[in-house]
Amino acid sequence: MASVTARRVLRDRVRANRAAAAERRAVARAARRVRTGPRSLVTHVIATGADATTVKGVVAALRTAAKKAGVKGRRARIRRSFNGARNVVKTVYRYTRDQVAEIAAAYKPRKAEYKAVRAALLAA
Repeated sequence: MASVTARRVLRDRVRANRAAAAERRAVARAARRVRTGPRSLVTHVIATGADATTVKGVVAALRTAAKKAGVKGRRARIRRSFNGARNVVKTVYRYTRDQVAEIAAAYKPRKAEYKAVRAALLAA
């Protein structure tokens, strides 16, 4: 019979493995979507394998860099929940890999994590 401590260790290991596998699947899914057509900046950054907090910061900076560089994504309309209201129509922008590379070239990050994401976006 396994001890309580051993069961806890195994349970925690299973949870950690499951979380890591989910993150790997999300990165692979985003990378596949980026290859197939225009996607949001968030999807492009997730495809580089960055963590959630880095994704938020980089995407905000990339949006600013896109405005400065004059890169316009393809406009799309989506329906989603927003501030408690359901089925709100929002305008979003989708970018191709080439457009994201152009935006990343104009983006000059300072943080090391952001520099790594920029390099990955330029390499893609």
